[in-house]
Amino acid sequence: MMKDSELEVRKIQQAAAQIRKDSIWMSTRAGCGHLAPALSIAEIVAALYLGVMRHNPQQPNWPDRDRFILSKGHGCLALYSILAQTGYFDRRRLREFCSTYDTPLPGHPERKLPGVEANTGSLGHGIALGMGMALGARLDGRKYRVFVLTGDGELQEGSNWEAAMAVARYGLDNLVVIVDRNQLQLGGFTEEIGRLEPLAAKWAAFGWSTKVVDGHDVVALLATLQGVPPEEGKPTAVIAHTVKGKGLPLAENKVEWHYKVLTREQYEALKDELQLGELLDDCPA
Repeated sequence: MMKDSELEVRKIQQAAAQIRKDSIWMSTRAGCGHLAPALSIAEIVAALYLGVMRHNPQQPNWPDRDRFILSKGHGCLALYSILAQTGYFDRRRLREFCSTYDTPLPGHPERKLPGVEANTGSLGHGIALGMGMALGARLDGRKYRVFVLTGDGELQEGSNWEAAMAVARYGLDNLVVIVDRNQLQLGGFTEEIGRLEPLAAKWAAFGWSTKVVDGHDVVALLATLQGVPPEEGKPTAVIAHTVKGKGLPLAENKVEWHYKVLTREQYEALKDELQLGELLDDCPA
């Protein structure tokens, strides 16, 4: 018999696998979407929603819930999948991804969908939004935490570092920033476009408690995220090393897959190998 901890890890791994299937299914049906950026964050998002955050899908606006902000809003396919998996809305609504101009599941998340805390997509705003929410918790005397997931290329926006400086100044240890460190952005490798390294040292220099983790290792993610904050009075930065396009071999670590999806012919060819659902079904398997 598996221990409770082993069952939790297995459940999160299965949810991450479903995120990848759902993301491929939704984007292929729609013929658009940022697929590879969603695939790299599957384990991170699954670990947060199933093993770390306090939240209630039946009460999305519960005042004491932990907040999650997907600052890299273009990775919303992963967010939509985990929200559906955890019961924020009927899974059949996944077929609405980019289906109409006013869909509740557009190419970047909007608050009109249950479970979405902030409209994101214009990069560099998530940490500042998270700071406001974390300050709000302090002012209201509440114990909720705020988790912000950013892209690594996104960190080239100076607004991130202005916010990081202010967060440390206020000692917001209820704020956690997770960096999807897949080393790729829209136009190429981050270190060839706007060098980020030494990234951990930069966060530490800004006054943050800094952790580095394998972003696809569920055990390591849980050990890190369940233990925040590691230092009282300091915000936490978790640098999660990932592979862009993880789980779709032809997309892994390929810059051209930042905004690219499978053709329907490719989907059908890979369906059995990747255990994908029927493309024309109402809901992904």
